[in-house]
Amino acid sequence: MELWILFGVFTTLMLIGTPIAFCLGVASFATVLYMGLPPLVIFQRLNSGMSVFSLLAIPFFIYAGDLMVRGGIASRIVAFAASLVGHVRGGLGQVNIVTATLFGGISGSAVAEAAAVGGLMIPQMKQRGYGADYAVNVTSMAALIALLLPPSHNMIIYSISAGGKISIADLFTAGVLPGLLLAVALMVTAYIVARSRGYPTEPFPGFVMVAHLLAVALPGLLLIAIIFGGVRSGVFTATESSCIAVLYALLITLLVYRQMSWRDFVHATQGAVRTTAMVLLIIGTAAAFSWLMAFLKVPASLVIWMKSVADDPLTVLLLLNVLMLVLGTFMDMGPTIIICTPIFLPVAQAYGVDPVHFGVIMILNFGIGLNTPPVGAVQFVACAVGKISVWEAMRSIWPFYGAGIVVLGLVTYIPAISLWLPSVFK
Repeated sequence: MELWILFGVFTTLMLIGTPIAFCLGVASFATVLYMGLPPLVIFQRLNSGMSVFSLLAIPFFIYAGDLMVRGGIASRIVAFAASLVGHVRGGLGQVNIVTATLFGGISGSAVAEAAAVGGLMIPQMKQRGYGADYAVNVTSMAALIALLLPPSHNMIIYSISAGGKISIADLFTAGVLPGLLLAVALMVTAYIVARSRGYPTEPFPGFVMVAHLLAVALPGLLLIAIIFGGVRSGVFTATESSCIAVLYALLITLLVYRQMSWRDFVHATQGAVRTTAMVLLIIGTAAAFSWLMAFLKVPASLVIWMKSVADDPLTVLLLLNVLMLVLGTFMDMGPTIIICTPIFLPVAQAYGVDPVHFGVIMILNFGIGLNTPPVGAVQFVACAVGKISVWEAMRSIWPFYGAGIVVLGLVTYIPAISLWLPSVFK
C-alpha cells in the first residue's frame, strides 16, 4: 500500500501540472504519514540531499555559461564554427551542430545551449531560407551533446545519486566519445535532410580567416581544456573547476572581449541564483523520494522481476532503455536521474554493466526525453526561439531522433565507446 500512495500521489500531482519538486515532496510526506514515521524524516532527507559539496559545481557551471553568453564568447565560437563547416551542404545547420559541440564543453547544460546557440543561429537560418522546423530540430538535438561532454551537470547529479562512489572525472571522460559520435551522426543527418530540401551552403572564407577566427575564439575555447584537463589530472575537483570557470569567464569577458556590461552581469547572477534554488529544491525532495523507494525495497524487487523476465544482459539493457525513454517523455531530466539511478543502477550492476557505462546510457536516454513532449524542456526552448509550435517541429524531427537512437544503441551495446577513454587515463 505504501508504494501505491508514493507513486499514486506523485503521478496525480504531476498530471494536474504541479511543479515536480512539490510532486516529489508531497508524495514522500504523504507516504511517511501513512507509514507512521516521524514527518521530520522527510526534512532530514531533504536537507542531506542538498548538503552535498559536489552540488556546488552545478550553479557555478550554470553561472559561467550565462556569463559567456552575455560576454560574447558564444558569438565568437559561432563565427569560428561557421568558418570551419559553413561550406558543407546545409552550411548553417552544420555550423549549429559544431557550435553546440564547442559550447557544450563550456556550458554543460542542454537548455542553456539551446537558448544560447538557438538565439544566435535560428534567426540567421530562417533569414537565409532554411525551414524553421529544420533550424529548431537541428538546434534542439545538437543541444543534447552538452549532456555528454564535460562539464555536464547531469553527470554530477548521476554520481551523487549513485551514492557519490562513481568518479566524476571518469564520467566526464566517458562522455567525450559518445558526445562526439552524436555530433557526427547529427551532422550526417543534417546534411541528408538539407540536400533533400535543397538548402544552400556558405562560402569558404579561406584558411587565413579560419586561423583569425580561431585566435579570436581561443580564449573562450581554452576553458574546455582547463575544465577537462584540471579535473582529469586531479589538479582540482569538479567543484573547484566550476569556480575557476566563473573566474575565467569574468576575466575573459571583462578584460579580453570587454563586452560584459554591469546590467548583463547582474542578470547573469540573478539567473544563476534562481536556477540554483530550483535545482537544489528538486534534488532535496528527490533525495527524500529516493530514500523511501530504497526503504520500501523497490530496487531489489525490480532486480528480482528483471531476472524473472530475462537472464540475458543485452535484453535487460534493451528493457531498461525502453523504460528510460518512456520516463523521459513526461519527467524532467534532473529529477528523473535522481529517482531512477537508485532503482536502475543496481539492476544494471547485477548483470555486470559498469556503472560509468550505465551513466552515459542513462544520460543519453533522458537527453532524448528532453526533446520529447509533453515535458521536453529543450524542445520548448528551441521552438520558442524559432517561433513555431512543438507540433510543427515534431512532424519533421524523426530523422534526428533516428540518429539519436542509433547512437544510443551503439553506446549501449559497445561499452568501449564509453569506457575506452577513461581506461587510457587510469
